[in-house]
Amino acid sequence: MDISFKNVSYTYQPNTPFEFTAIQDLSIDINSRSFVAIIGHTGSGKSTLIQHLNGLLHPTKGEITVGRFTLSANQKLKEMKELRRNVGVVFQYPEHQLFEETVAKDIAFGPKNFGVEQEEIGRRVDQAIKFVQLPEALLERSPFDLSGGQMRRASIAGVLAMNPQILVLDEPTAGLDPRGQEDMMEMFYKLHQEKQLTTILVTHSMEDALKYADKVIILNNGTKYMEGVPAELFLDKQALKKVQLDVPEVIEFLFEFERKFGVSLPYQKQSVSELATEIADRLKRS
Repeated sequence: MDISFKNVSYTYQPNTPFEFTAIQDLSIDINSRSFVAIIGHTGSGKSTLIQHLNGLLHPTKGEITVGRFTLSANQKLKEMKELRRNVGVVFQYPEHQLFEETVAKDIAFGPKNFGVEQEEIGRRVDQAIKFVQLPEALLERSPFDLSGGQMRRASIAGVLAMNPQILVLDEPTAGLDPRGQEDMMEMFYKLHQEKQLTTILVTHSMEDALKYADKVIILNNGTKYMEGVPAELFLDKQALKKVQLDVPEVIEFLFEFERKFGVSLPYQKQSVSELATEIADRLKRS
């Protein structure tokens, strides 16, 4: 599903002493089946932006198109339930949203609430736990008896069981150790590819944006600051520094390698071992 924001603004608590405009005159386009990373410091408008995607917020000004659905300031969307069926949101610490008696019931809650038939719900639950790599034996246990990592995977399975066409990830690796972060992001990327989803990742990790995203959108003070292909965008160190963002470590390393050896090596999503092989080969030939 294609997504388009056209001159969108959103103001919290308008006409009060606490009035605050979180996003202002924002225009962006996200192509169907793409993987887009949204980056920016706290207060840049990231969370406000993604809450518009499933109608949790409506624009104060402007218009948002999500597939065939349109959200605008002056018109209430009649098909809000259908929109939310298509947009799955994984919030920070999604395990805090668990509430059912068993893992199976928690994962099945969304599809059941949308009127999906029981046989289809069972199929979706089985498929979802396979994607998140949870043992089937856990389905009849209380979600609150699981480990922290298992709880997170169970809550994510509940989002996947909705079979969304758009997957929104709001800092999905928050609180995980480095290995857990890598495993979680690899899981989401595999899901993105296999299901051909439109995936939107809100993150502070420049490394994740570089590794997984087709496009990066950088927000600053509620406006679009930069937009482009990550491997090209992250070369502009000065522009990133102006909004207190760091160059990803691998890009910084390649800068230093070129400075020291006079050899330019473009980043093309190589693994560390692949980069090491390329560097050794270049040094032999230079």
